[in-house]
Amino acid sequence: MILSITAITLLIVMAMAIFRAIAGPSVFDRVLAVNLFGTKTVLFIAVLGFFSGRPEFLDIALVYALMNFVSVIALLRYYEYTDRLQEQEESE
Repeated sequence: MILSITAITLLIVMAMAIFRAIAGPSVFDRVLAVNLFGTKTVLFIAVLGFFSGRPEFLDIALVYALMNFVSVIALLRYYEYTDRLQEQEESE
């Protein structure tokens, strides 16, 4: 019962994060929403693994968490680099 409520709550929060990613006013709001979605996905995979009695889902959740972290850092570095290039072009 509690695991079902937790899974439903996580799905609702994930839907809210997708809405924020679509409607976000800036790029950084969208990146933050995608990061939130990834974090909630990790929690959802862990709850699903516990609910179904399959502890190997925790390994999948950890790999997904690492992929989420690396991709968000790479995306933020990309935007930082492109902002610097635009500032250099404008100053020249």
